[in-house]
Amino acid sequence: MTRKIRLGAFLPGGGQHVASWRHPDQPVDGATSFEFHKQLALTAERGLFDAYFLADNLAVGFGGAREGGNARVAGFEPVTLFSALAPLTTHLGFIATSSTTYEEPYTTARKFASLDLISDGRAGWNVVTTTGDPTAQNFNRDTQLPHAERYRRAAEHVDVVRKLWESFEDDAFIRDKETGVFFDPAKLHDTDHRGEHFSVRGPLNVSRSPQGHPVIVQAGQSEDGRGLAAATAEVIFTAHQHIETAQEFYRDIKARARGLGRNPDHILVMPGVSAFVGRTEAEAREKYDRLTSLIVEEDGIGLLNGLTGGTLDLHGYDLDGPLPPAPPTEGMKSRQALIRQIADENNFTIRQLYQWIASARGHYTIVGTPEKIADTLQTWFENEAADGFNILPPWLPTALDDFVDLVIPELQRRGLFRTAYEGRTLRENLGLPFPSNRRAAGRAALQAAE
Repeated sequence: MTRKIRLGAFLPGGGQHVASWRHPDQPVDGATSFEFHKQLALTAERGLFDAYFLADNLAVGFGGAREGGNARVAGFEPVTLFSALAPLTTHLGFIATSSTTYEEPYTTARKFASLDLISDGRAGWNVVTTTGDPTAQNFNRDTQLPHAERYRRAAEHVDVVRKLWESFEDDAFIRDKETGVFFDPAKLHDTDHRGEHFSVRGPLNVSRSPQGHPVIVQAGQSEDGRGLAAATAEVIFTAHQHIETAQEFYRDIKARARGLGRNPDHILVMPGVSAFVGRTEAEAREKYDRLTSLIVEEDGIGLLNGLTGGTLDLHGYDLDGPLPPAPPTEGMKSRQALIRQIADENNFTIRQLYQWIASARGHYTIVGTPEKIADTLQTWFENEAADGFNILPPWLPTALDDFVDLVIPELQRRGLFRTAYEGRTLRENLGLPFPSNRRAAGRAALQAAE
């Protein structure tokens, strides 16, 4: 099959841009409106997106910051939301974020396996480690776990979840009413895991889905994050401002995966892109300038306070002066470094910096015509910088409609994007292989040796 661009739709109901809720087109209650999320899901499916993607916070606001009170202050838990949306769609995948730092593997495995069954094999788990002291204080801690410890816990967490997802073999359920045999006990496997962070006997009390198990997605790009992604991820959500850094990340991940015995083609790298689309450059720029003008100063400061690690309080600084030095913290190390890079490369003032990152929090922002946006995506796709993209419409629903109605037809015209879904499961549409059940393979090998 000809290689095609894969597309995720990153659609928080309150909008992606820090000021999106103030836009006339954006419902002010979008973050907690099920009907609005339903509209977004149906539009994403109309646009043939691979998946609806949602991040998640475990504290009020972005990283626990309360400044400004923008629309990210509260919203739905994503697995709950996606369980309600899945029956209303037929092909769209649903990738939900869940924390390895504060959740137990059994709970994670159970809720994602359930979503996978409810959606007939269209679920994905975005694996994240969770930062910020305000979040830690919601989970019996005063401070966040150190970065390295978070990633050791994450690696073990993913390992346990995968074992739990292999509790039942694919053909374990017989369900024969005549004989009274419901399942084959020989095809049910205990987990029996004991490690540094978790002790889990298993097995999981949810069966396998039509795609085997949910697609594993990972979003870290620090050194520890790259190691975890290369070892476990099937899709990687990453942030880059330049094709050169995207290429370095792409090639590094593929090389690491190959070194671990994995097929690098089975790991899809999908950078985030925020697109302001206009039929002319002037129209696109007007859309960008209009949304930028709606930023509440307090929201911009709060956003930067969170993204720079939470220890630098920009209140009282001259907003038309440079970003002051911020020591690295145990938070999102790669994002802290990226924000500093954006500030230094562009010689941004504090105000200019928060205006630029307001739409995508460090992901790539493009302002232009459908042809310009398609040119950029094509260049990255064809030059080892991306296998696809997570699209972050700055405000909703209009910016999503713009992308679906203007950019996707241009990608299709160039033969870069599908004109119909290839399959019914998320794996089929992403071109990822069905995951074999290692427990089944082990049992078969033992039987063959006897």
